[in-house]
Parts: sequence; C-alpha cells; structure tokens
Amino acid sequence: MAAHATRQRGKKAVEAAPTRKRLSAEARKSSILKAARRAFTETGDMNGTTIKLIAARSGISEGVIYRHFESKDQLFIEAVVEPLRLAVDELVAATEAVDRDQPLTPERQVETMQGLYRQLISTLEEVLPLLGLVLFGDPKVARRFYRENLAVAMDRLGAAWQAVEDRYGVAPGAQDITARAVMGMALMLALDSHHAARFDRARSISLISEGTVNGFFPKLEPALLRR
Repeated sequence: MAAHATRQRGKKAVEAAPTRKRLSAEARKSSILKAARRAFTETGDMNGTTIKLIAARSGISEGVIYRHFESKDQLFIEAVVEPLRLAVDELVAATEAVDRDQPLTPERQVETMQGLYRQLISTLEEVLPLLGLVLFGDPKVARRFYRENLAVAMDRLGAAWQAVEDRYGVAPGAQDITARAVMGMALMLALDSHHAARFDRARSISLISEGTVNGFFPKLEPALLRR
C-alpha cells in the first residue's frame, strides 16, 4: 500500500514537472547575442571577452554558440549589427509607408523625423560601448563593419527617403550624404544622452528634427548686418 502511494506521488510529480520549451534557432541566436552584448560591454574589451564567458552569461554550452557563430569576431560584429539592422528595417518600412494614408505635409515631415531620431538615438545608445570597440579597435574589423554594415544602413535610409521625394517630383539630391549627416547627429545625441550630466531628450529631438527638415541656420542678408 505504502509502495503504491509512493509510486502514485512520483507519477504525479513527473506529470506536474514543467516541460522546458525548446527555443527556435532564431530565438537561441537572439539570446546568445544579448548575452554577448552584456559580456562585451562589461569587459569593454573584445580580446578579453571569451566564448566561455559569453556561454556562462547565456546559460548554454560553448558548443551551442559555435553552432550559431563561426567565431568570436563574427559574434562581436553581429552583437552590434543586429540592433542596428532591426532599427534600419523599421525606419525603412516606416518611410515607405509614410504617405500611404495621406500626403505628407511640412508638419508631418517634422513628426516623422522626430520618430526617426528617437529610434536611432535609442539604438545607438544601446550599442554605444560596442560601437566604440568595433570602430576604433582592430582596423580590419572596423573597415569591414563600416563598409558591410554601417554604410549599407545609411545607404538604405537614403534610398528610402529618395523614393518618397521622387513621388513628390523633387529632383534627385544627395540623400546618401543626408543619411550620413542624420546618423552623425543621432550619434552625437546618443553620446550626450549617455555621458552628459543633463540631457533634455525631448528638446534635443524637437530641435534637431526642425533643423533637419527646415535648415539649421537662417539665410543672412548683408543689408541687415549690424555695424
């Protein structure tokens, strides 16, 4: 009788034990990238951050990491690339649909620019420590990252903006340079947000959006010069 009761309790315990949900390959890769970002950020050193440490942070074996990433270099670059790529994907999609429901007005242009800057600043601030390591570390890694990822991201944004302007009959401009200027300003505001003692995000985004759409400097007339 006692043995039967013990077996029944054991059976119920097994039945009640929660089953671990198996992660998809994409979800597993994403969790590894998050753990890698934490590890690289904490050490502030690509060479000093080992796969073993990243495995410990993500709670999986080193072998599993190597099934998803060929090397630590690839993992390091993708740890920075992934949030940047996702942000650009969202920005390009938003740009493509910006006038789907109604034509753009100057006011909506500024609102759209504010959303773009909010997204870019948040993303750049998230990867700021890693961005510094990849761009100012090994020159070969920096060149590869810039050419294959950062430059491509800016070109995609520029092309999306040009497509919108084409619909309004605006003559082709230098949107590739415009995209780089916007990315540069977003990076500086991300640095301000990260390091400055006081940073008014709402004010900064409002002013930089107005400036991007309408121009930062007034046209100066010689006749108005105060002597």
